[in-house]
Amino acid sequence: MQVDLFVQIKDNMSGFSKGHKKIAEFILEHYEKAVYVTAAKLGTTVGVSESTVVRFATELGFAGYPEFQSALQDIIRNKLTSIQRIEATTDRISSDDVFEKILNSDIEKIRKTLEESNREDFYNAVDTIISAKRIYIVGTRSASALARFLAYYFNLMFENARFINTASTSEMFEQIMRIEKGDVMIGISFPRYSKQTAKALSFAAGNGAKVVAITDSLNSPIAEYSTHTLIAKSDMASFVDSLVAPMSLINALIIAIGIKKQDEIKTNFEHLEDIWDKYDVYEKHNDNEEIVLK
Repeated sequence: MQVDLFVQIKDNMSGFSKGHKKIAEFILEHYEKAVYVTAAKLGTTVGVSESTVVRFATELGFAGYPEFQSALQDIIRNKLTSIQRIEATTDRISSDDVFEKILNSDIEKIRKTLEESNREDFYNAVDTIISAKRIYIVGTRSASALARFLAYYFNLMFENARFINTASTSEMFEQIMRIEKGDVMIGISFPRYSKQTAKALSFAAGNGAKVVAITDSLNSPIAEYSTHTLIAKSDMASFVDSLVAPMSLINALIIAIGIKKQDEIKTNFEHLEDIWDKYDVYEKHNDNEEIVLK
């Protein structure tokens, strides 16, 4: 649903019933509290029945309350401050069930990513990356951990991979100033979206480079500039960004590329194993110790 949900609610306010107006006013004024509550709890909060809340969602054109709630989550996740995130999470997760709730939520995000991903775009992105003259990888804030992980393996697999490692916008442009046609930029961003990453992808696309966006929605600001958009479902867990599904998608991307470049990668790792052994990089097993298999 592409229309701004808040605008849609405001435009329909005059035609709402008394009960629907109560729901609409609460959502507009307290969206950070409404985003994750059930239809029953929302109804209790504003003083209407659960069925009234469900009818409110269908009157706006949704199949039901879950679809309405999902649309609300997509719109406001980038609006919530860290404090509002904490408050919203406290309302839906108690300290007694946080372990189970968070792990099950991450499992659900991976499942949705698998169900909703565009396989053709994924494999086209793989081919684009493999054929690129140079590969630029950018991700800031919490997404920098994902970008760094991707860059670590790409540096072992490619001679031409560059991780854009700076918090300064001016330094970022200095590092990507030569990007051009034949290159590819991989940008990673999830709510709250980074303006710096969006600027980098806009610059890359404007210079004729191809862009692979790893994000949570086709409505993401970085998807606007992408040649290929890879969607991974993310969520907020209090002030922490849940990036389990994006990491799983990135693992799949690395492995898919590795399979296509396996002969070259095997040669690279044979060379690396010699270097690691020579310079004592990893702990070595003592051959004199008996290995007991249980």
